[in-house]
Amino acid sequence: MRNKFYLALAATGLAVATPALAADAINGNWKTQDGDAIVRIGKCGTTICGTIAKYLVTPPNGAGQKDVNNPNKNLRSRTLLGSNVLYGFKPDGDIWRGKIYDPKTGKTYRSEVSLTSSNKLKVKGCIAFICQGQNWSRAN
Repeated sequence: MRNKFYLALAATGLAVATPALAADAINGNWKTQDGDAIVRIGKCGTTICGTIAKYLVTPPNGAGQKDVNNPNKNLRSRTLLGSNVLYGFKPDGDIWRGKIYDPKTGKTYRSEVSLTSSNKLKVKGCIAFICQGQNWSRAN
């Protein structure tokens, strides 16, 4: 009986720890597929988010590029560097689901990210059931 109790306790501990471990798998710096930027993924409150951490290619309007395509006029004056482009992500098995913001178009999409290897991240943006994806590489 005592062994069953400890087995149940261990299983409960694993179930609680799994989402936290899963989130850690995608944490870190990721180079976008086009090689323009590094996005830093990490914990934001109770969810996972990603911010533009570094430009690898200077944007058309310089390093201080503003969010000029944002549909919210109040946010058009914010600097893109340091802005969230991934937000609200939560693990769902081997996939994380949330939203992705495309500063080039000012549009936000439903998104899924998944690891294809320890150094490759599949990032999808979806409208209804149609998704487009990119492969991001882990950056040091």
